[in-house]
Amino acid sequence: MTILEVKHVKKSYTLYGKEKVPVLHDVNLSFETGEFVSILGESGCGKSTLMNIIGGMDSDFEGDILVRGKNLSAMTEKEMDDYRKNNIGFVFQNFNLIPHLSVLENVTIAMQMTDTSEKERNKRAIDILTEVGLKNHLNKRPNQLSGGQKQRVSIARALSNNPDIILADEPTGALDKENGDQILALLDSIAQKGMLVIAVTHSQKVADSGTRIVKVEEGRIKDDIHLKDRSLTSYEGSDETSRNLGLLASFKMALQNMKLNGKRNVLVALGGSIGILSVLLMLSLGNGITSYMNNEINASMDPLLVDITKPSEEASDLRGPEALMTTGQPFTDADIETIRNLPNVDHVETITSVDGKSTLVYEEQSEGLTQLTTFTDAFDKETITAGTFPEGNQILLPLKTANKLSGNDQPDSMIGKSIHLYINEMDANHKPIILEKEVTISGVYEATGQQTPMQQTPGYLPLQTLEQMYTDNGMTIGPIQVNAYATDMKYVNDINAAAVDAGFSGSQTAKIMERITTYVNMATIVLAGIAGISLIVSGIMILVVLYISVVERTKEIGILRAIGARKKDIKRIFFSESALLGIFSGVIAVILAAIISYVLNIFLDNAFGAKLINLSGYYIVFGIAVSTLISIIAGLMPSSKAAKLDPMESLRYE
Repeated sequence: MTILEVKHVKKSYTLYGKEKVPVLHDVNLSFETGEFVSILGESGCGKSTLMNIIGGMDSDFEGDILVRGKNLSAMTEKEMDDYRKNNIGFVFQNFNLIPHLSVLENVTIAMQMTDTSEKERNKRAIDILTEVGLKNHLNKRPNQLSGGQKQRVSIARALSNNPDIILADEPTGALDKENGDQILALLDSIAQKGMLVIAVTHSQKVADSGTRIVKVEEGRIKDDIHLKDRSLTSYEGSDETSRNLGLLASFKMALQNMKLNGKRNVLVALGGSIGILSVLLMLSLGNGITSYMNNEINASMDPLLVDITKPSEEASDLRGPEALMTTGQPFTDADIETIRNLPNVDHVETITSVDGKSTLVYEEQSEGLTQLTTFTDAFDKETITAGTFPEGNQILLPLKTANKLSGNDQPDSMIGKSIHLYINEMDANHKPIILEKEVTISGVYEATGQQTPMQQTPGYLPLQTLEQMYTDNGMTIGPIQVNAYATDMKYVNDINAAAVDAGFSGSQTAKIMERITTYVNMATIVLAGIAGISLIVSGIMILVVLYISVVERTKEIGILRAIGARKKDIKRIFFSESALLGIFSGVIAVILAAIISYVLNIFLDNAFGAKLINLSGYYIVFGIAVSTLISIIAGLMPSSKAAKLDPMESLRYE
């Protein structure tokens, strides 16, 4: 049965872009199943060129190559890849085994690009290797084998996908006589099973081992000699469906290659991790500082609290700290009801204050208060050093004020003492009036942290007590602040924004925190950006390394293309290698960042009582993802270059 026809094939090479040198001249041949055909000729006669054309490695020719009636000239690139994968098995003079793969892996690699399962691939490979006498060498590397054993692996790989045609290029050229005879006997046994075996050789002895000799001289068929009858055994060939090289298989191959250059790749991954490490530390520092400030504020006030004021015309013309210090307008009952009805508000409290008008007198001592305000749930109970909260006609004093009134350093002695409270006000006719009330000191508190003009230390009265002082003198005083408490922390910002939309001033604390957080974020972004420059260096380094890897593995690329690997398969292998480098770099960066953060936080905690480097899980994922992405981008050019390499030129590369 005719399986292969060569009709009027011509081939020329162009030298220096101008002169054409003919290699094959109108070659016509036909081949049948079960034949062991030797194409015999001297070097340069065109026999290897004819083999490459038949094997689908060279499509730049004139004429037709018909395989089971299908014309190679009419095939697409994908169909040609499938043809080499399913119909052709190559046996090379120099074996062309992939050095970092085991014997078993060298044979199964072609089957990884078919729909056979891993279990079936391994079983078939073991069966073939057993048949060629290599059952006990499955896990060895090619450099652990003799020449004859390497050629047997090459033949086993050629047989792995049940091809129709075996193409052997000088199959005994690198072997001694004994091993050469064994390989020829093996090729003859393959032909006896019904396959077509075509051996390209310049040895008459090799040619005499087959069923037919085709002599080639200067690109022409000189003789076509039949030595003996072909095998009549029928052979079906491959019926598997082709597919791309699996992602898992490509990652496995990339990992195996990286192991070969382990030291170099470890250094590359370590170098790439420096950029990610720098960015992670900068982001973690910014995150830690922001969290520290939030925690400090939340420790001194209820995190559910939104303090709302009503802006005055005077305050609207001011900016910065002066605006924050300016007292706003009093709230009306309608204003308070509006705030109470804002979404997600649990309850509200009002705060009434008197600034700079209050004086306390005890016996012969007097002391002014910078502020007198009403006591609410927002007060930090932890600051009370002695006594209790004020109730009824009671007042809670700052520690410094109590010290001055007592005349000694024992403020506790003032608790329970009655003192006179005076408030200087103006009546309805704008005449000075003094409001007076005798109150009892309920307790003493100490303000925390370093005080600023915006952080006053007021005396605290119950709301009813302060309002009563004004009512007794025919005057009224309205609240200057409303504390709205959210039902959940996640609604605090929403309530603050809703209050601003309603015409009120939002939380003064939130405003300060927003500005500080903005400054910290700006500094973090700038520092992270500067650190990120090293990411570009990392990407360039990975690009260079992958380019070197493409050059080093040029022959491997040719081998993969010869056994049917598509361009996208080659690209996927190098893509996987760049992704693995990125993942390794990211993991190293995360580990180093965790260690450095831990050590620095111990130092900061001992020195300042705060841990300011917060390496969150989000930053860990971000670091690995960015490292992988940069590596993948850096690997695009080398992987594309690898995929575009000419398979014939790649196989000749040394």
